[in-house]
Amino acid sequence: MPNLTDRQLQAVKVRTRLADGRGLYFQATEWTNKKGETSVSKSWEFRFTLNSKTRSMGLGRYPTVTLVQARGLADEYYRLVKHERKDPIEVRKEQDRQTAKEAHRLTFAEAVEQYLAMKTVEFENPKHAAQWKSTLETYASNPKDVKGLGGMKVSDIGKDDILRVLEPIWHTKTETASRLRGRIENVLSWATVAGHREGENPAQWKGNLAQLLPKPTKLKKVSHHAALPYAELGAFILELRKREGFAARALEFSILTAARSGEVREAVWAEIDLNTKVWIIPAERMKARKEHRVALCDEAIAILHALPHMKGSDAVFPAPRGGKLSDGAMRQVLKRMERSDLTQHGFRSTFRDWAGETTAHPREVIEQALAHSLKDKAEAAYARGDLMAKRQRLVADWGKYCGIVQSKVKNTGIVQLHGAR
Repeated sequence: MPNLTDRQLQAVKVRTRLADGRGLYFQATEWTNKKGETSVSKSWEFRFTLNSKTRSMGLGRYPTVTLVQARGLADEYYRLVKHERKDPIEVRKEQDRQTAKEAHRLTFAEAVEQYLAMKTVEFENPKHAAQWKSTLETYASNPKDVKGLGGMKVSDIGKDDILRVLEPIWHTKTETASRLRGRIENVLSWATVAGHREGENPAQWKGNLAQLLPKPTKLKKVSHHAALPYAELGAFILELRKREGFAARALEFSILTAARSGEVREAVWAEIDLNTKVWIIPAERMKARKEHRVALCDEAIAILHALPHMKGSDAVFPAPRGGKLSDGAMRQVLKRMERSDLTQHGFRSTFRDWAGETTAHPREVIEQALAHSLKDKAEAAYARGDLMAKRQRLVADWGKYCGIVQSKVKNTGIVQLHGAR
């Protein structure tokens, strides 16, 4: 029976060793510091005999480990020796190894960080990388979200956890949810290969979530960029010409070139040859990651001639305070024109509709002008040129249709800019 008491242990001031029963011992040792002062250190020890061999193990210092806690540990280890014939020292070592392993297991939020650090170089631009991370943080990897995956160990994440994240937005934000699922799958696939988890990927679609969630294509409503009917373009252009600023001119230029917003906003003068009327967009700025030559109509050239060159900037369409126009600059122009129903990208559709419905220009020429990759692989294999001569005729017709007459540019003031020289 235990016979030690806290009062007795607290009173110990000298070196001693006291038995409490079932292999538990209290021991006090004296030690002297550099100043010659003597102190007593108190601790617990468990002694046991297994396979004719006597061993001892420390249970911690007193009173950090209380008398009650020490007795609990001694009882547990006594049972291991007496009834299971196990060495408590080895059992504790294994427990420590498991605890250490558990402490170092990767959480999903940590896995996202490591995965992105490794894959960043593959993203088309920093904005894409930021969007990739933002989607995961918003819906899945925020460690503070108790319903999310962020604080979970990647090795513990199962199918139910994935569904818990996806189901709330699968029907209402289908495109985002589908993209999120793919990104979670990528992170968990990396975690498996990196040795942080085992087994099937619970975020896998085929043969897995496909049996539990409706197909995204059956749910999402196809939403095209709002486009202006080409019959209304002339009136729109006349109204746009009344607007001042680089953003308005950038929007007009993008309409004439049928280019994407980012391609226009990030254009620099070194890319444009005013003599040959060609604008060469480098591959890194193109969606297809392939250099694209843009044929410039006379109306587009007239806009460029009238643009001032901002000191210290090579940007064709600089921001008012320097640098390049923001992503929302052209959208703000449309908003001020009270045409928030339209998007810059939608004018590419306007161009496509006009060219396909009112002209005899070949489809491949129109698609090349839009920098579209041909879906037919056989056709694409033979289409090695960029059809520049034919595209020049196409954009010349487009410029005339837009109703902008080069000879009237300066007189009508279609290019009005703050600080223009």
